[in-house]
Amino acid sequence: MRIAAAAYPLTWFDSFADYEAKLTDWTGAAKADLLVFPEYGSMELASLGGREVAADLERALHEVARHEDAVDALHLKLAAQNDCLILGASRPVFTGDRPVNRATLYGPGGILGHQDKLIMTRFEREIWDVRAGDTPKVFDTALGRIGVIICYDSEFPLLARAMVDQGAEILLVPSCTDSLAGFTRVRVGAMARALENQCVVVQAPTVGDCDFCPAVDENVGRAAIYGPPDRGWPETGVLAETDLNAPGWARAYVDLAAVAEVRRDGGVLNHLHWAEQLRFCT
Repeated sequence: MRIAAAAYPLTWFDSFADYEAKLTDWTGAAKADLLVFPEYGSMELASLGGREVAADLERALHEVARHEDAVDALHLKLAAQNDCLILGASRPVFTGDRPVNRATLYGPGGILGHQDKLIMTRFEREIWDVRAGDTPKVFDTALGRIGVIICYDSEFPLLARAMVDQGAEILLVPSCTDSLAGFTRVRVGAMARALENQCVVVQAPTVGDCDFCPAVDENVGRAAIYGPPDRGWPETGVLAETDLNAPGWARAYVDLAAVAEVRRDGGVLNHLHWAEQLRFCT
């Protein structure tokens, strides 16, 4: 399969049609079987409420959330047109009084499911009051078994491992970080998850400045696709990556038979030997 990870800039829109045009251009340019958009990339939709709404942390959440049905319909149309799977940019979804940070996986035949972010950053929990999800999921798709670890979640090994234990072969990491240090934390986490689980990990960040929504005003990152630095894989573990802060797609061909093979007969067997460390844990 061909995988594409977006390094995605946030745009001001005067209408939903402008957003639809942007997403149509981006998905058409990806030319891949699996497309991954970033965490909170949907916050650009706050612009549809005007400058005052977009600049208010609380009102921006509600403005983005109110477009949920239209966003779903657009992604389903694009998945069908391009015959691909799309992990849409995560967005606030109100399941009660407060929102979760939800990434939805779309396919040509419908929505395959969603993953809510499981561990919240200090900004999300102390300032924005975005709530954590409670279940790590794996999506069984025509391309393979896929898990989603949203940004900060990638820095916690047991979250990814819970998905790998459910059969995940590919882990998707949509991210949104406002500094090089923040991006590096997620990048290191993503690469470590690829190493220890001997699987493919796909990181898709927001990039560039956003002058209308303070929740996502600064964005630092590069899109990348990682594998285990082992037999049959690049020695660096990097299959593809964009330049830092440069909008565009990172693309790589991936054969999941290589995941099975490196887990079976790699130079090391991290995936198989995972349980051996547990005897040292209390």
